[in-house]
Amino acid sequence: MADYKEDLDHDTVTLILDNNEELECDVIAIFPARDGEYIALAPQDEENTEGRVFLYRFTENPDDETSPILDNIDDDDEFDEVSEAFYEYMDENDYEDLDEEFPEE
Repeated sequence: MADYKEDLDHDTVTLILDNNEELECDVIAIFPARDGEYIALAPQDEENTEGRVFLYRFTENPDDETSPILDNIDDDDEFDEVSEAFYEYMDENDYEDLDEEFPEE
């Protein structure tokens, strides 16, 4: 398996939700899967998000180093592969608490 980015440039990411609310998230990991990189985010407001972890396609923004480009994962097969890669990352790095909270699909 390819190396994971251990020295992240981004500690947090602000997501803009469909209802235009902002959700501040901690970056758990940026990791390889399929033919690209993906990011795992944990909302800082756990009280209203029930321990969720969000997975997105990740691309560095060449025009703004502080704002990465995140794309939704709409394909079920892609999501399954990315989830599996994330679980492997969690297992390799002993993130047991988050592993229990991340819902399997």
